[in-house]
Amino acid sequence: MAIAKSERLMNLALCLLGTRRPLSKRELRGSIEAYLEASGDEAFNRMFERDKDDLRELGLVIETVENLEGETGYLARRDSNRLPPITLDAEEAAALGLAAKVWQQARLAGAASGALQKLRAAGMPEAEDSYETQPSALEPRIPVHEAAFEPLMLACRDRRPVVFDYRKANAARPETRHVEPWTLECWRGHWYLAGWDRDRGAERVFRLSRITGKVRSRAGAFTAPVPDVVTVRETVESWAGETATRSARIRLRAGCGYPLRARARAVTGGDDGWDELEIPYGHGLDAWLVEFGPDVVVLEPADLRADVVERLRAVAKG
Repeated sequence: MAIAKSERLMNLALCLLGTRRPLSKRELRGSIEAYLEASGDEAFNRMFERDKDDLRELGLVIETVENLEGETGYLARRDSNRLPPITLDAEEAAALGLAAKVWQQARLAGAASGALQKLRAAGMPEAEDSYETQPSALEPRIPVHEAAFEPLMLACRDRRPVVFDYRKANAARPETRHVEPWTLECWRGHWYLAGWDRDRGAERVFRLSRITGKVRSRAGAFTAPVPDVVTVRETVESWAGETATRSARIRLRAGCGYPLRARARAVTGGDDGWDELEIPYGHGLDAWLVEFGPDVVVLEPADLRADVVERLRAVAKG
């Protein structure tokens, strides 16, 4: 039976941490069973180089040393790979305790609880106002109701492509999407997935509430580079309509559309039961306005009005 990669990495890390002198490739190959099973020197060299890079990416500091015979050796000094002691005061401990209560989703709630237990075992002080026994004036929550959240969270973490059925706002039926998931972002109470859409060959953002059916994982590596976290977050905000580059004028039925009124830069009341609003206009505004149906009429710009009319016609056709 083939030895799991995680076991191979663990054995390599233990060898590098446990030695007092640099170990050569030859010595490491003779000490780790998975390397002994490698079919030839070339296969071993590729496996070792990948494993070494993976350990470094995980944070292990591996030194490369050349001995007097010119042979390269490797070791991971314990003092270079030892974390400093964790020192938290009562206020910092309270902040961590509060942060651990944010997640309502079962898997993340368990992970947060386990992390707190380890910190307390390492000497983290207990908060004076215990969140376990006393009600708090501040009870943050990040709700996660979509069934797609957990499989997508794991796929983002493990860099695994996924397939799911997705229904756009102006579509009557869902379409199958093949996606390389990058990250999940919560914006205005809704979760979004940012990733690379293989079918369209472009970056896309998907609202989790519009994913129908199960999220299926696929084998293989990503085909597109993953951008940094800041870029992905900006993309999510832009596609969700957060980044506004212009202004739009709309008519809104009196007593309706309070989220639109909250974003309005100016509101003018009318005598005919309608108000005129000036609101920020960014990507995704047309999809948001469609959700208010007959309570909204776009006055300008013309391209926004055309996009909203097109979406409404698509919905009407079913």
